[in-house]
Amino acid sequence: MIKAVFFDLFFTLIYPEYSDINEYDVVGISCEEWEKYAEDNILYSERALGKIRTEKEIIDRIVDIMPYDLNESQKQKILQRREERMKRALLTIDDKILDTLRKVRDKGFKIGLISNADIIDSKHWDKSPLSEFFDVAIFSCNVGILKPEPEIYKLTMDMLGVMPTESIFIGDGGSDELYGAKRAGMKTVFTEYLEHKTLDKIEKIKLYADYRIDSFDELLRYME
Repeated sequence: MIKAVFFDLFFTLIYPEYSDINEYDVVGISCEEWEKYAEDNILYSERALGKIRTEKEIIDRIVDIMPYDLNESQKQKILQRREERMKRALLTIDDKILDTLRKVRDKGFKIGLISNADIIDSKHWDKSPLSEFFDVAIFSCNVGILKPEPEIYKLTMDMLGVMPTESIFIGDGGSDELYGAKRAGMKTVFTEYLEHKTLDKIEKIKLYADYRIDSFDELLRYME
């Protein structure tokens, strides 16, 4: 019997979309080029594992691998815009997601968050309407473990006092998170509510998904 429900954050509960004023505008490059540098695998792992502990250093490390010379004022603008984008994503939550979380809580389930995130990503979590629904929120930068390592799932289950057979994990499938949840012994739900994946990604993610949902409230049917 399911006693606890665990959620991914990015592209599952929130979508950190760009707006009219973005980090990449400071550099004068495209969003695609910016993402190539900002989401570099090595840099991402460093900051999401908590090895980079200041916001300034996160931006400095991104800028360092770019073939452009930026001054301190430009770096500060990038930091401000990145933080604003993450804050906006955490404060502006889809109504169906909030309503579903409310129903999950009202049914008596424990609720946990397991997120690969750095200190900028998670800075405004406590201000988010999401936070009131969660009994525990684990961010990788605070524990030094990244999904899909089974240890991050086990840590969160231990904090809620539940067994893997009593747990279900919901995510968009990024970072091989459903694979990790299965390795940890959890049931898994693949959600495409906030973002639709390419067909090749969908086929890969489905290998480790017990269920797949398009509308977030469909989750409720799999929690008996």
